[in-house]
Amino acid sequence: MLYTHYDYLELPPGASIARIEAAYQLIKERLNGHSDETLVRKIHEAYSVLSSLERRRTYDDVLKRAADEADRELKTCLDELATPLARHVQEVPAALKVAMVAWAA
Repeated sequence: MLYTHYDYLELPPGASIARIEAAYQLIKERLNGHSDETLVRKIHEAYSVLSSLERRRTYDDVLKRAADEADRELKTCLDELATPLARHVQEVPAALKVAMVAWAA
């Protein structure tokens, strides 16, 4: 599973700079040196990207393009799976024909 910088800081996309700073400090306190070095590096990288407006805009654009591509891919897959159902024309039952003619007269 792929995680975004927002996931590492436990934030929704569009979070304010103040929330990013607070989340980063909270996670640092919670980890307090008791975590995997790789995870700590990813959290620092997430903070570094999201706390910079320019880097964050670029990152958000990359996420948007990836989401759009995934949506197109899903739509293509679903369209390929969907097969049009054959339509069959039924004959009108004779009794119904008689009743309709009698009713119309």
